Amino acid sequence: MRKAIFLLFITVFCYVADVAIHPQGRPIPPGVREADKQSNAPLEPPALPKRRVANPAQLKSEASELAELSAAIPAEIEKVNLGQIPKDLSDHLKRIEKLAKHLRSEIMR
Repeated sequence: MRKAIFLLFITVFCYVADVAIHPQGRPIPPGVREADKQSNAPLEPPALPKRRVANPAQLKSEASELAELSAAIPAEIEKVNLGQIPKDLSDHLKRIEKLAKHLRSEIMR
């Protein structure tokens, strides 16, 4: 009987000592501790993207082409009003739209 009480006392003592040493149950990994330290560090400002310089010669040629195509549209619309549909009208309008979008994107950069 004394032996059983002694073993019970030793077991309880070891359990209490273990809980006192490791109060959380499992240790925190070192990587988590480093992440906690770094999460409060001041952030660097974001790097500004470099602006690409548009090619002036290409912009000028595209603007000239756009002006030329745009100048031809009223005459083609007159043909449409007369019942004649020019076969290149759709292609010209698509090209005008593409040139305008490209010029706008190059200028806004």
